Parts: sequence; C-alpha cells; structure tokens
Amino acid sequence: MKFQVIFTFDEEYQGYVAEVPELPGCFSQGKSLDEAMANIREAIDGVLRVLKDRGEPYVPHTRPVLVGEIAV
Repeated sequence: MKFQVIFTFDEEYQGYVAEVPELPGCFSQGKSLDEAMANIREAIDGVLRVLKDRGEPYVPHTRPVLVGEIAV
C-alpha cells in the first residue's frame, strides 16, 4: 500500500515533520529525513492497525495530486 506523505522542514524543531493527508491525524517527525520516513511508516501502520481493531476497514481515497515549486 502506498500513501502520499508531506515532509516539511521545521526550523524550530530542526528536523522534518511528516503528514499523511489521506489519514487524518497521522503525523510524525524526525531529525533527519530518513528518521522521519521510518517514523511515519510506524505511524501509518499504527493508524491502520487501530482502524482494523475497531472494525473500520481502510478505504483508499484515490485522488490525483501534483506537488511542485514555482519560482517568483
């Protein structure tokens, strides 16, 4: 299963914050990008496990998203 993850560098934390838009409330962080990626994998797994335990199957919300940069 694949999820889109948004990684943002947080100046105050001096590390990366990770968010999974498809799983509301699914956030994690890490001082390095690798650490943030490992931690968000655990967070995703935890959210999916809780949904399963509650009998609420995960239903993918497929929607095309394009993320880019624009220089001004």
